[in-house]
Formats: sequence, structure tokens, C-alpha cells
Amino acid sequence: MALKFQFNKTALQKLKKDLKIREKALPTLKAKETALRLEVKKARDELKASRELFAQHKTNMSEFDLLWGEFPEDLLQVGDVLLHFRKIAGVKIPVLEDVKFTFGRDSLFGLPAWSATGVELLKESSTLEIQISIAEQKLAVLEYARKKTTQKVNLYEKVQIPEYNQAILKIKRFMEDQANLEKSSQKILKNKLAAAEVAA
Repeated sequence: MALKFQFNKTALQKLKKDLKIREKALPTLKAKETALRLEVKKARDELKASRELFAQHKTNMSEFDLLWGEFPEDLLQVGDVLLHFRKIAGVKIPVLEDVKFTFGRDSLFGLPAWSATGVELLKESSTLEIQISIAEQKLAVLEYARKKTTQKVNLYEKVQIPEYNQAILKIKRFMEDQANLEKSSQKILKNKLAAAEVAA
């Protein structure tokens, strides 16, 4: 959308004020964009590491493949996932605090001897899956914020600031032309009056 303005002093002052706001905000936005780029890279690395750890854990769990058929399905469930949020460059991201589990039984009595190991493996597996899910959410939030910040930087830097500078220049030239025309018309009028006085 093209910038709309009038050719007067009020419009000139408003454009100068708006331009100053954008020029002042631009370095902050660039710093935010840089910080978000770094955080996106960290989040990608963190997600990749979590996925590799989960794949390794699944390989370890495959040693018990034959035994999982004996494991009661209702023995362990995820009870509560505790999150807190922290701000990175003004963006709220989720951080996993803890995972609470609930047991379907009061004790492991009467279950195969390896059930305690199975419970620990399932806890670790569930925690890793939740970590991956939260890391994906965090990455999505950071990428969205970085994209929006980059768009705003580009809007200010490549569109609005040049438009405002051009509009200010046009208004200044118009006002200079108006002033020159007034001076010229006053000079012509003065010369005509002087010539009329000489003739009279």
C-alpha cells in the first residue's frame, strides 16, 4: 500500500516523526532477529539430539521385545506434564520441568522380576517423547517469531523507511517551489507597481 500524505507542514512533521520511530526501532528489530535465528538453530539442534536419544533408547528397549507381551498395559500412565514458560527475545517458549507418572497398581508384587526395569524404561521413553513434542512446539514458536520479525525488518528497511524519506523529500521540494513562486510573484508585482509609479 502506497504511503498517503498531504503537501503541508503538518504532514511533513508527522512523516518525520513516523520515520524517526521506524529508524529507532530498526536496530532493535535486527538484534531480535539475530537472537531468534540463534535460538532457532539451538532449538533444531536440541530437537535433533532428543530424537537421536529416543532412537537409541528404542534400540535398547528392543532387547525386551519378547517380554513386553507380559507387561500389564495399565501399570504406568503419564499423570501430569509440568511446564514453565520463559521468554527469549520477547517470545514465550515452553520448557519441560517434570513428568509425573501414575501407577495402576499399588505394588509390583506378583509381576515378573523384570517389571521394575520395564517401568523405568517406559518412564524414560515417555519422558523422551514428551521432550521431543515440547522441543517441536518450541521450534515452531521460535520459527514463527523469527519469520514475523524478519518480515518486519524487511518492511521497515526496504519499504517504509525509503517511502517516508521519499515522501519527506517530495513535500520539501513542493514547499520550496511554493516559496519560490511566492517570491517570484511578489517580485513581478513589485516591478509592475514600480513601473506604474514611473509612468504616472
